[in-house]
Amino acid sequence: MKLATCQFNHQTYVGLVCAKEQEITFFQMPQNEQATGVLSLIRHSNNSQKLPALSSQSVPLNQVKLLSPFPRPLRNIFCVGRNYHAHAKELSESVFKDNDADPNSWPIVFTKVPESVVGPFDNVLLPSQISQQIDYEAELAVVIGSGGKNISRAYAMSHVYGYTIVNDVTARDVQMRHQQWDLGKSFDTFCPMGPWVITADAFDGLNAQVKCWVNGELRQDGNASHMIFDIPTLIETCSRGITLYPGDIIATGTPAGVGMGLKPPAYLQNGDVVKVAIEGIGFIENKFIA
Repeated sequence: MKLATCQFNHQTYVGLVCAKEQEITFFQMPQNEQATGVLSLIRHSNNSQKLPALSSQSVPLNQVKLLSPFPRPLRNIFCVGRNYHAHAKELSESVFKDNDADPNSWPIVFTKVPESVVGPFDNVLLPSQISQQIDYEAELAVVIGSGGKNISRAYAMSHVYGYTIVNDVTARDVQMRHQQWDLGKSFDTFCPMGPWVITADAFDGLNAQVKCWVNGELRQDGNASHMIFDIPTLIETCSRGITLYPGDIIATGTPAGVGMGLKPPAYLQNGDVVKVAIEGIGFIENKFIA
């Protein structure tokens, strides 16, 4: 199933996207539940083992505004740095070479604040007075369905509700200036997400093909099977002593081809358009505006 959050007639709704991605049918829920997006469906599934009833009519998808599946996540998004072999190599030859730990020891985990999240086709705001080195990072994101602490790798996939797409937009100069990455990753609008959540029974996250284009030029093309730390390992790591909750999001890292890794580096400018696509899920596309 593809589960989307959208705006229609000035209200927020959660709905089921039809197989051909032409229509959406809204779930029958109170407006306060609709406002929390797909999180409301995860909660229903956990409480009653079934989704709410669907309305009797569908709406053409082109008549709604797709929002992030989680308009405002409950808490920070877990993010993983340098988790593809080729991406780790391209950045090991960059300014990060002096603090490059063994990428095969432990995952690099940082967070993005909930306020950084925007919709799949919203504009991303360039903080030009603060940073001149804005970069893109196409990523598969895992959505947690059933929570837990100290989840073992062997059972980790049973905790996955589904998957979505994010662009982990990054201010590289701010990231380097502060050493810790959170500030450089968390500017307003720096986490486009969507276009919906695809449930785990309908998608093989372990073999997702992640692609990214900048102004129509293919920059990134990598498969999740090339991750240094796979999805079960990431869930096990993030839950070590930390309770994961339904609706938590783990962005799993980006393939090679980021702007910082190019020679010379190519950072995003006013008017640039970045498209991130994962076959089987869909795509997000965002214009970067100064």
